Amino acid sequence: MEEIRDNLVVRIAEAEREGWLGEVEGLRVSLAGAEDKLAQMDRRTPGGTAINLGMPRISPAHPIREEEGIAALRQSLDDQQ
Repeated sequence: MEEIRDNLVVRIAEAEREGWLGEVEGLRVSLAGAEDKLAQMDRRTPGGTAINLGMPRISPAHPIREEEGIAALRQSLDDQQ
């Protein structure tokens, strides 16, 4: 966003040099929008604080007995029909 703002400043100077008055006004509106967006971004990220989410815990899988697996498979097939 800062690069966009800086580019707009350069383009405004060029448009003023060339006498493109309509272009100057449009670029100034865009510049005001870019500066407003930068101000919003600055307000939302005070100090760029990182949040520690911790490490995820992975629990071991519980083995399924063969008969439970077969019953679950049969039920799933029945549900699909």
